[in-house]
This record gives sequence, structure tokens and C-alpha cells, in this order.
Amino acid sequence: MTGKEKGIYHFESGEVLNINKPEGVTSFLVVKKIRSRFKIKKVGHAGTLDPFATGVLLILTGKATKRSQEMSALEKQYVAEVEFGMETDTLDRDGEIVNRCSNMTEPQRATLINIFRSFEGEIEQIPPIYSAIKYKGRRLYKYARKGVAVELKPRRVRIGKISLLKFNWPFITIDVTCSKGTYIRSLARDLGKELRTGAYLKSLVRIRIGEYSIDDAMELEEFLQISNDRWCG
Repeated sequence: MTGKEKGIYHFESGEVLNINKPEGVTSFLVVKKIRSRFKIKKVGHAGTLDPFATGVLLILTGKATKRSQEMSALEKQYVAEVEFGMETDTLDRDGEIVNRCSNMTEPQRATLINIFRSFEGEIEQIPPIYSAIKYKGRRLYKYARKGVAVELKPRRVRIGKISLLKFNWPFITIDVTCSKGTYIRSLARDLGKELRTGAYLKSLVRIRIGEYSIDDAMELEEFLQISNDRWCG
């Protein structure tokens, strides 16, 4: 790395931009906006965020795009809010409610902590049907949108630690460190299964990818206002 300022990391091969993705936009749209604003041909990212999610989105430019797989493999950290008592088809707040639990009992904190511990380490996780994973050459969400049933196979992922930050039943807020390929939406679903209440992901903030923290991230609109020579060339 040849230089660094808030949200901008200069390498000889190009730049890594630590952008705090705003709510309601896709990761691809962030890439498109940066490519268009600065007239850059090579722009990519190191791991998407769902449109409703916010937080660290690493944008790679120039030859740094070749580091996409390397940087996507870095450990992730999230703060997630989960609501119990209902399930949605997308496993998050953007989906349609498909199930409600009419009779549920508030669990003890100790019960939640024990459930968290059971998910830490190497686990088999079934991904959401509404995801970009490919099945027979097509994205899973395309099957889901057409109502086509697909047999989802579990994938091996690693969850480093789950910590309880807030407990205001039927809502909880958790801090999760995990490997590439871990779906926090799936984790929310599985927590709901363990408590037999159902659950979905209400909000999600990615606060870290490797050493890249949300504390050092730049807001997208702030970045789009800077001059070209401040970060490249």
C-alpha cells in the first residue's frame, strides 16, 4: 500500500475504496455510479450487500480488481437485528410474510447464548432461495421469482462468534463474525427454527471486512463529490 486516507487506500496496482453503502441501493449500482462519475473502465467490488443492508462495501479500481477473490475471502463482521415470530420468503424484511407464530414465549438470555454457541465454528448452512448462488447455470433468485422449487444443498461456512448486543423481545441485535459465503439471513432463519418461533432479518450493517472498518468508510455521496486527482493518478 502506497498511501491511505479516510475510505481510500492507494496501491501500486490501483485503489481500494471503503464505501459505506447506503440503504436501498444495490452493490452493482454503487459500482456503476463510481465508474460513471470518474470515467473508470475497471471497477469491481469484493462482496455484495443486499439492497436493504448498509455498511462496508469494498470497491476495487484498476489492477486492484484482480484482488477481488482475495479480498472477498477476508473475515466479515456484521451487526444484525432479528425479529422473531414470523418468517418471510426472502428471509429478510423485504420479503412477503409466509408464516407467523401466534403463541411464543420469551426465552431466557442464557437460552439464546447457548443457541449462539451451537452455531459457532464450522457449520453446514442452507443458503436463501433468494440469492445469487448459481444452480444449473442460473441464479437461485430467478427460480424463486418463477416459483420453481429447487433442492438447496447446505454449504460449509464458519461463524467465529455471535454476541448479544440488545435483547428486547421479540427483537434481538447481534454481532457476528463469519467467513465468506455466510448468509446472515439464513442465520436469522435458523435461530428462529431453534426457538420454534420463526424469525427474519430486520436490519443488517457490515461493520468490517478484514482490516477495513466502517469507522474508516466514506459515505457514497461524499465520495462522488471529491475531485479525481484526490485519489487516483
